[in-house]
Amino acid sequence: MRILVLFITGLLAACGGEEGPPLLATDIEVSVPMPGTSISSAYMTLTNNSDEPIRITKVSSPQYALIEIHETTIDDNVARMRQVDELAVKPGESLRLQRGGIHLMMMQPATEIETVTLLLYDGDLLLMSMRTTPAAQEN
Repeated sequence: MRILVLFITGLLAACGGEEGPPLLATDIEVSVPMPGTSISSAYMTLTNNSDEPIRITKVSSPQYALIEIHETTIDDNVARMRQVDELAVKPGESLRLQRGGIHLMMMQPATEIETVTLLLYDGDLLLMSMRTTPAAQEN
């Protein structure tokens, strides 16, 4: 499988002060859909720099028709994926979205993947918008 590694080029937070945004995304990776499929995955580390819990209840992108938050678990030696309602990041802590764990499933791309914009929400409140650009591609 080819992986497209992406870096943040822009970051907007719903609030933040001189200490930086309350929510920060780093180590971002978005997989390229395998031939014959229209599904990508996104992985990253989310860090809560605020004194309040942050709950991400929705993720969207203009490049994908649907993005769901998923978690992979192993039950009786069988990997199972299920959709989860939210990502919770405790104050001062980080949450790693990774293969084999919590991740974003990005379905039905609208365009070629050259840049990806991810919008993270808590209900209707936009927490963060990040735009990523390709940095490297494995063959």
